[in-house]
Amino acid sequence: MIAGAMGVLFGAILSTSVQAAAMSKDAIAERLKPVGDVCLQGQDCGGAAPAPAAGGAKSPADLYASACAACHNTGAAGAPKKGDAAAWAPRIKQGKDTLYNHAMNGFNAMPARGGNPSLSDDNIKSIVDYIVENSK
Repeated sequence: MIAGAMGVLFGAILSTSVQAAAMSKDAIAERLKPVGDVCLQGQDCGGAAPAPAAGGAKSPADLYASACAACHNTGAAGAPKKGDAAAWAPRIKQGKDTLYNHAMNGFNAMPARGGNPSLSDDNIKSIVDYIVENSK
């Protein structure tokens, strides 16, 4: 009988010490810490930064292919096709500032920046210049 009571007492003491350890500040902090971190582009997150694309900045042709070609190669949604001098002539006559404005802010069915908000103003201008040069 005494051995059984000692076992119950020992179990209660052990249970109390386990509960106390589980409630320590360090144990609570460990349970509440985030399971991961978010690292945004441009932040130093302690790891190696991703390597830039081979060759550095993209060419106007590459930018065009990634943002504009889907519509301007096919004529989708009424987009004038790159290389179609007759379709581009009246647009080119309006001047590059108008073309830049349309490309940056959207025009008719074309979304602003070709649907790619990460393109800079300089990227947009280089794409417009590329299309114009290839559509005369």
